[in-house]
Amino acid sequence: MEGVAQIPSFPHSAKGDPMPERTYSFIETRLPMPLMSATAEPGKLDDAVAHIAARDAELGRIARAEAHYFRGQPEKAHADAAPFLAHPNPALRVSANFICAYANLALGKIWESKECLASIAAMRGDESIEATPALHASYILFDAASSVLLHLSTPYPPGTFAKHIAALPEGLRLFATYALAHQAYLFGEYGRCVGMAEIALMTKQGRYPIAEQFLHLVAAMGQMNLRDAKAARRHFMGAWDIALADGLIEEIGEHHGLLQGVLETCLKEDYPEHYARVIDITYRFSEGWRRLHNPEAGAHVTSDLTTTEFSIAMLASRGWSNIEIANHLGISTGTVKNHLSMAYAKLGIASRAELTKYLLQ
Repeated sequence: MEGVAQIPSFPHSAKGDPMPERTYSFIETRLPMPLMSATAEPGKLDDAVAHIAARDAELGRIARAEAHYFRGQPEKAHADAAPFLAHPNPALRVSANFICAYANLALGKIWESKECLASIAAMRGDESIEATPALHASYILFDAASSVLLHLSTPYPPGTFAKHIAALPEGLRLFATYALAHQAYLFGEYGRCVGMAEIALMTKQGRYPIAEQFLHLVAAMGQMNLRDAKAARRHFMGAWDIALADGLIEEIGEHHGLLQGVLETCLKEDYPEHYARVIDITYRFSEGWRRLHNPEAGAHVTSDLTTTEFSIAMLASRGWSNIEIANHLGISTGTVKNHLSMAYAKLGIASRAELTKYLLQ
């Protein structure tokens, strides 16, 4: 029906009624993060939440928690998801722990965040999960993604997930592609990262705002490391259009450092109020990130840098010249030098070689 958000489309009989086997599958086999699997036209995300809730009240509450989190409302997200942290249904339990892990990180509750990640890991080998292919695949996805997205060691050897990805509904399959592209990015395989994200965006069948936003962001990350700032900005604006339509601003802020100045070039002048809120999210998430990681790994060294200093430092550490940085950010080379000097002073270093050591270790 035009304008009405639906979660994944069911095949229909000649009379227009859902076919029994797929309806049964939806009712009996709950999958984690239902809103991520929901199709929704721009601006209709709340309709998707209502549609899920009408079919399954508990999944509907998880979907509402998802919406709160991706809108930068971790307190509300935690309030909706926390009652399901120990739920006997694995899909609800995985969802609740995944949402609360990130919500707690944003709220500075690092111990609670670690507990949620441990709860997800503790479900490995659960026979009730492994018995259903789609549920098993989605569990592996969120177990692995909870590590990859936080740049922690993945619990699965390379190629494990490839055996399971086809069992996922399209929305989760798109998010899985994001996670795989992000992992390729971490290994320095930037062309592969961009290729996976762009193919997924080109071949998808429905509109999945959350998963699409993730894909645009990881493509922008990869393009920046391929030094194609124009393509990076194009992908970022694809993610930003989704953010504006449904208020999905959280992931924009969380990806700030990896986007290496793209936020500044796209938002700072044209969307100053939105930019300020994004930067608030960036600082909040970065603080949680630093407290989660072992300080010995160097995750604390950028804590005093402004977001602009950090973006310029990241570009410099990746071999961009002052002129290239200035052209990308639309500022003078003198301003670039000043920001780098401030970054050096705060980090207690004196050269780009030392900067690379700090930021790329």
